[in-house]
Parts: sequence; structure tokens; C-alpha cells
Amino acid sequence: MQPSPVIIARLLAVSLGFAMTSPASAQIGGDLDIGESMPIEEELTASGPIGPLRGTLTLPTEHGPLPADVPVFLVVPGSGPTDRDGNSPLGIAAAPYRLLAEALAERGYPSVRIDKRGMFESKGAIPDPNDVRIASYGDDLLAWTAAIRKRLPTQDGTRCVIPIGHSEGGLVALAAMARIPDACGVILIASIGRALDEVIGEQLRANPANAPFLQEAEAAMATLKRCNRVDTGTMSPPLRPLFGAEVQGFLIDAMSYNPIELAARLEVPMLVLQGTRDLQVSVTDARMLADATADAILALLPDVNHVLKIVASEDASANLATYTNAAIPIAPSVVDAVADFAARIRQD
Repeated sequence: MQPSPVIIARLLAVSLGFAMTSPASAQIGGDLDIGESMPIEEELTASGPIGPLRGTLTLPTEHGPLPADVPVFLVVPGSGPTDRDGNSPLGIAAAPYRLLAEALAERGYPSVRIDKRGMFESKGAIPDPNDVRIASYGDDLLAWTAAIRKRLPTQDGTRCVIPIGHSEGGLVALAAMARIPDACGVILIASIGRALDEVIGEQLRANPANAPFLQEAEAAMATLKRCNRVDTGTMSPPLRPLFGAEVQGFLIDAMSYNPIELAARLEVPMLVLQGTRDLQVSVTDARMLADATADAILALLPDVNHVLKIVASEDASANLATYTNAAIPIAPSVVDAVADFAARIRQD
């Protein structure tokens, strides 16, 4: 990605061949069988470090209050300059988060999708979008949880908010769960189950064109893993975007997290979703995450890729073509799994 949170997007460009290229008073109804009701959207804000964080609240219908047992999903974006819809100026225009929010609204579930601190409409939250850490993003999840509970209150103030962490957002969600008051569940979609440096190395090795740079890249990652910075001025030019000086602080921090250890500490139910056509995150990662805690559900989704679209073949070019096409609907199996998990949370 590109600046610090953008680091993984840069990686994908290297290893996967991307071309670098409503009313505030609206509430949703008590009856979840909404049929033809159209989702409505409104802007929502949360407190940021020096300015507001901004996102979109998607509501199924405007009639009546939201029942107290209905959870609200909080979509946690993946790495890089990923906006609230799941798009990126680095070549992603599939709108997976917007499509997921609309599909969940059709099932009667509200959701909030957000712009990351320092980016897009949340650019005023911090001066430098690269000056972030995993814990910083976790702070924002706490702020968003408070904003959601204020906007859609329950009598006891503990509206169930379920983070949906996609890609790097899964690591952010896992790291923040112990700090979220009255946490009730977490969903990980296409989330890594190993340290970030291991995943980066695997992604680089997957493309034969990266062979001339592998040893150099692995040495750089080993240095960062030891919490030391690397001199990009002496690096091969193709590696400089991946290890840019502006993102090294974020990389050092992100590499220090062990997703399995975080998952093992969870005290709430967890759903792990993984598409079998994902070019960036493996089924192995999903199994590792699900095996880390007893209260986990693993859903392996046939033919689903990283941007939550159906890909009928193993053709990588066909897979990557979906990254720029918002007209392709979200995979129904993703929506089914998320809605089923919400129903389980409501019953518990």
C-alpha cells in the first residue's frame, strides 16, 4: 500500500502487478423484514486527535427506532489509502465496503464505514497520514464505537458494535478488541494470520519477476523487524516505494504484532471469512486465526477474491479485473456469513 498505511498497496503493486496507477434524524425500523425498503445514508463523525473522523452510516429504513438487540457493523479499512467505500487511488475501484453496507442494510443491519485518519474526508484528524500506528487506528475504533452508540442508543448504552476488519483492518480490529467497552464480536475478512513481514515476503516470492530483489527485500525486512530503519537511498529502485522512509515507522510497528496471539486473547465470538480466490491472503492464514480461539467460526468462501467479488476461474488477470469494477456485485456468500453471525450474536 503507499504512505505508511499505504504500504501494503505499494506491495500489491510490486507483487501483484497493479498499474500504479439523508437526514440526520433518520432511524431504522423495528421490523427487520424490510423487503423492498431502500437503504438510506447519512454522514457520521467521531472525535479524532485534532479534527473529526468522518464516515457513512447506512440505515435500512427510516421508520421507527432500532431494536436494542440489533448490532451495528463497523467496517475497518485495509491498508494503504483505502477510503470508506473500499477504493484506493492505487488502482482499486471495486467499492467492496459500500456494496457490503448496502447488502447488509437489505438484511436489516446498519453499518458504518469510515475514512482513515489523515485521509480523504478524515484528513483533518491528523496533520500527517503516515504518522500512524496500529494502536492509533485502534483509538479511532473506540471513538467510532462511542459515536455509533450515541447515534443509535439503547437504554443501557451498550449497543452491540461489531468491527469488520478487512485485510490490514483485521489486525487493527484484533489489536483494539480488548479496549472496546462491552465488545460483543468481531469479523475478520481476508486478514493475515502471521506477522506482516512474513506475509510481505510470501507475496513478493509469489511473483517470479521479484526474484532479483528478494534477498535485498528480506534483508530490509529483517532490519525493520529489529526495530531499525533502512537506508532506501542504496536500495534497488523497485523496492524504494515499499520501504519508503515515511512508512518505516508504521512498518516497524505493524511487524511487531502477532495476529494469532491477539486472536487467542479474544473474549468474544469471532467470524473469520476467507475467499478461496484471494490473491493476497491465504486460506492458511484464515485457518490459523480460527484455530487460535475456541469461540471462532471459519467460513471459507468458494470463488471469492480479496475485494469480495466472485471469480469463476484461476486466471489472475480476470481476478484483478474485478478490482476496478464496482458494477460487479458483492459475493452473496459474504453477506450470508456476516448476517448469520449477527443473528447468532443476537441470540446469545
